Amino acid sequence: MTKVNDEKWWKKAIVYQIYPRSFQDSNGDGIGDLNGIIRRLDYLENLGIDAIWLSPVCQSPQDDNGYDISDYQNIDPMFGSLEDMERLIEEAKKHHIRIMMDLVLNHSSDEHRWFQEAKKSQDNPYHDYYVWRDGEEGHPPNDMRACFGGSAWEWVPEVEQYYFHQFSIKQPDLNWENEKVRREIYSMIRWWIEKGAGGFRLDVIDQIAKEPDREVTANGPRLHEFIREMSREVFQGRGLITVGEAWGATPELAKLYSNPDGSEFSMVFQFEHIVLDQQEGEEKWDLKPLPFLRFKETMNRWQTGLAGCGWNSLFWNNHDLPRIVSRWGNDKEYRVESAKMLAILLHGMQGTPYIYQGEELGMTNAAYDISDYRDIETRNMYRERLDKGYDVKDIMNSIHAKGRDNARTPMQWDDSENAGFTDGIPWIRVNPNYKTINAARQVQDPNSIFACYKKLIEIRKNHDVLVDGTFQMLLEADENFFAYEREDANEKLLVICNFFGETLKCPLAGEWESMTLLACNYTLTDQSRVFMPYEARMYLLKKK
Repeated sequence: MTKVNDEKWWKKAIVYQIYPRSFQDSNGDGIGDLNGIIRRLDYLENLGIDAIWLSPVCQSPQDDNGYDISDYQNIDPMFGSLEDMERLIEEAKKHHIRIMMDLVLNHSSDEHRWFQEAKKSQDNPYHDYYVWRDGEEGHPPNDMRACFGGSAWEWVPEVEQYYFHQFSIKQPDLNWENEKVRREIYSMIRWWIEKGAGGFRLDVIDQIAKEPDREVTANGPRLHEFIREMSREVFQGRGLITVGEAWGATPELAKLYSNPDGSEFSMVFQFEHIVLDQQEGEEKWDLKPLPFLRFKETMNRWQTGLAGCGWNSLFWNNHDLPRIVSRWGNDKEYRVESAKMLAILLHGMQGTPYIYQGEELGMTNAAYDISDYRDIETRNMYRERLDKGYDVKDIMNSIHAKGRDNARTPMQWDDSENAGFTDGIPWIRVNPNYKTINAARQVQDPNSIFACYKKLIEIRKNHDVLVDGTFQMLLEADENFFAYEREDANEKLLVICNFFGETLKCPLAGEWESMTLLACNYTLTDQSRVFMPYEARMYLLKKK
């Protein structure tokens, strides 16, 4: 095998995302913590992952579950201490795992020291750290709306100005036009690198160059100037993995974000495939069936569009998204099969795969009453739609399908009380199906979803075709099968997935007959052209 440049170790890596408050509680307070993660490093090493993407653990009032940071250089007490964080970084290294931190640089908490100073007066040195506009109380500068509902402008009587916030009123946007802000941020990132951080995920980074007077929030004119400056100042030459979250990214923009010259990031999180089951022009809550042919076209365009000139992030799930097996799989009679199919489909593509905690177990969405949800976005949407006259049943159906708390229910470790997550009362209800869906049942089972993910990780590390091989979509117009080839000078890989719950004959004419079966989600297969519901196969041909 060709040795991958250590600077770009992430090309062969698999990243595992942890949502700390829901992963493992170590002290019985019902909230996951850093010491809990340390306890589970053996499990993660067994799975085979290379890096942990850690959702925010910095000090925060937790208005948006940590994405409202009040101190970038301290740990929130609910997760532990700075010493615990340093120990996690060191212990993870012993398990050959790097820690990738989640940095929120578009906005801070309104409880951050900078904002507390900023709102004292217009003459305060920190006032210009944020985005302010003159106005009159009750008459905001324009009618821009915040992502979590309500106006994007909040009046501060002390300075007789409005500040801009794209999310919660407790998340004022930072002013990246101010060089002092940027220098403060770069200094903070260097501090974390010195602590041993192995990389960073940059939250909503495409929104830092905003122009609210023109109602521009994403992809502002100075965006890539700012990113390139940050990359030069703190990222380049350090062997880090850096990932920018960019909801508005296109393949052309992604070529800038993930340019192989390293001028910006390692890769970008784009979400074009993720919004395909959303009604055109409507909110994420307004559902429609997945348009399968368009889905295939989208995946193909990103695979071919970034080949040789960028890098893809590969994911189905994260802390903001519903569980993929409940979304595009079948979380009832074919939960195991469809979860494996989705894994095989994704892990054969070019890019860096991301596994969200519990995905490797086939964890599902949870249908709770509104009182059991904790997410600010979900609660705000419920109230707003109720006020607009929406039917309660329809509102709840949308929440059950798309609510962020679907991803945030506690990790299901075993069938003991609270799924082995905590000895206390969990901060959010455990999914009742933990008795049958849990890690303890799967780790030793060679036919489990966990075993499938472990095998796919091993395959990716042992076959260079998965790193640099070309991508060619097959059966582009077929309404049931997702099939593609990967190829380099030494190997050819074929992936065929029956994406739906019917037994079907594959239109391919047995191209795999001379190939070796690497992975399949059914224990017995005659390798015929007949594919069982959600059946997926991965074949390999060695050329020499």
